[in-house]
Amino acid sequence: MIKFFRKIGQNLLMENKTGKYFKYAIGEILLVVIGILIALQINNWNENQKDRIIEKEMLTELITTA
Repeated sequence: MIKFFRKIGQNLLMENKTGKYFKYAIGEILLVVIGILIALQINNWNENQKDRIIEKEMLTELITTA
């Protein structure tokens, strides 16, 4: 898949279509940024889930010892 996109970029440069190449490059950068943001959001959600589990365990332990 990476070879496919690399080939598109090279073809645009070879045909002296720099404007289209820059649009293509900006589109690729945006896709990478969106992917990173999604990964960070999933990671934050996962960490919150872990914190909730620990919180519930601590609360049940407090209730049983009191």
